[in-house]
Amino acid sequence: MDPNLLVLGGTLEAARLCRVLAAAGLRGTVSMAGRVANPAAQALPLRIGGFGGVEGLVRHLKAERITHVIDATHPFAARMSANAVAACAEVRVPLIALSRAPWQETAEDHWTRVPDIAGAVAALDGAPRRVMLAVGRMHLPDFAANPQHAYLLRLVDPPQERPEFPEHHVIVDRGPFTLEGDMALMRAHGIELVVSKNSGGEGALAKIAAARALGLPVIMIDRPCVPERTETHDVEGVLRWLDHVGTDLGV
Repeated sequence: MDPNLLVLGGTLEAARLCRVLAAAGLRGTVSMAGRVANPAAQALPLRIGGFGGVEGLVRHLKAERITHVIDATHPFAARMSANAVAACAEVRVPLIALSRAPWQETAEDHWTRVPDIAGAVAALDGAPRRVMLAVGRMHLPDFAANPQHAYLLRLVDPPQERPEFPEHHVIVDRGPFTLEGDMALMRAHGIELVVSKNSGGEGALAKIAAARALGLPVIMIDRPCVPERTETHDVEGVLRWLDHVGTDLGV
């Protein structure tokens, strides 16, 4: 059977992978959850929307005769990743995760590590500060419990509803960002603290590097746990895996 790949996408790494797969002449589809209003152009055919849990993904894998699944979702898309592991195991479809290596704290950093969003909310309990809140649109309501802060929100899409913060500023922009740009942004808004998920990779690193350079503290949210799976941090690793498990890629 000719390879028919399913890429679970939504990241810069997924877009890069799709370009390489398309250039190699491999057939496949990239799937996104649909949380971004205007997703970036993709080199493979794009489907939008969820699958309906493990059962729905199993049905999709069977109906579309998927031969390989590559999970290149965001490191915090834990439910989708867990569903992919379970569904692929059920239908015996090979799975690999193209994930970003997590950021590592250096001697120049000032991190407070918390296990989840609730931990980040609790860590913000205190005197008013000017906070760059880099957690994504969906988690903004959680931080309404701390209305005393002035929040800088950088989002891919404009918020559907006005954020529940008395003082905030929204910037709609799409990465990758630069160290110089994020340092200038933090200075312009008088940022005193950064709240970030440990997304890893290069595309979102600028804000962490900028906080380091400016001596700012960071509340760093640890990644959620996902089931054990084959994993690589680079596109070349996916290509080697595809060749090993059986495609005509020829690498």
